[in-house]
Amino acid sequence: MKESRIIVIVGPNASGKSELGVKLAKKLNGEIISADSRQVYKKLDVGSGKVRGRWKKGVFIYKNVTHRCIDIADPKKVFTALDFRKCAEKAIADLLSRGKTPIIVGGAGFYIDAALGRIKLGGVPPDPVLRKKLADYSTTQLLNYLTELDPARAKSIEQKNPRRLIRAIEIASAKHDSSPKKRCGVDFASRGETNDPLNGFFALFGTVPKRSEGQKGAKPSEPRAGGARMSEEGALVSPKNILWLGIKRMPEELKKRIRTRLIKRLLGIIREVKKLRRSGVSWKRLYDFGLEYRYISLYLRGRLDYKLMATQLQTATWHYAKRQMTYFKKNKEIRWISANKEALRRVPISIKDGK
Repeated sequence: MKESRIIVIVGPNASGKSELGVKLAKKLNGEIISADSRQVYKKLDVGSGKVRGRWKKGVFIYKNVTHRCIDIADPKKVFTALDFRKCAEKAIADLLSRGKTPIIVGGAGFYIDAALGRIKLGGVPPDPVLRKKLADYSTTQLLNYLTELDPARAKSIEQKNPRRLIRAIEIASAKHDSSPKKRCGVDFASRGETNDPLNGFFALFGTVPKRSEGQKGAKPSEPRAGGARMSEEGALVSPKNILWLGIKRMPEELKKRIRTRLIKRLLGIIREVKKLRRSGVSWKRLYDFGLEYRYISLYLRGRLDYKLMATQLQTATWHYAKRQMTYFKKNKEIRWISANKEALRRVPISIKDGK
């Protein structure tokens, strides 16, 4: 009887994950499950690096390969790791039932681990009081606070994203059953309760843009409670039948790939951000979408000139890629490769031949 198997392809930004995933999917009668925290959103195409696929008969197709968990969420709503886990589990079950190989591809290590039951999601409901108190703090203060509560999460999280930092603090605080009144030299109880959604700008640029009427918080698409950890017995596929492949590039090569991709995409991202604004996506929401959307938003608002924006974005992307690698290196199951041909050699014969 054929064993159920899953292939996972991970790596930093611009490493070549998407193209490798397509090559393997064609070889192995597989479909892609996209594990990217931004490519899941509709209209976030250029800035997220989404493959140039199209919807056909209800499925997203790129180079004749079906992609799941991509281009499905409303950008005005929050898509959580729990949402992704549900999407990925449904896709995996469907593919295995049809004798296909699920190939998870992406740089969102936290999402992948959540989907495969390697980590337990928060299980912590929102704390409006804590969120209101934390909303006035810079990303530096939030990161310091999270580092004290959960150093491991602080190293792997997107460190300039205030929404994710606050949620991580919320979860860590609940686990520690600790009071947020005073940590890291910050008196949380004595500070004002203003809720500036762009508080993270202060840490980056020393100024906080004025809040506009249109900057309202995005509504979550699902309650933020987490789920129980999948045991090996309850998982769709045993961990021993998951093949982890990681694309590793030499630092200078990866820097060059990041720079080349950014130059190629930059004008397109600017047009995309303008279009998102016209569709009603707030500046705050764009800030939450990560580096490309954050820096382009600053440029369009006159906070950065074009040259400085491009330079800082390139540097920030490189730093983020290093954090991705830090996260992935903790997973000793990953077999690191440097080329597509090597990936094909790593795939067991039983998967290649469908045995």
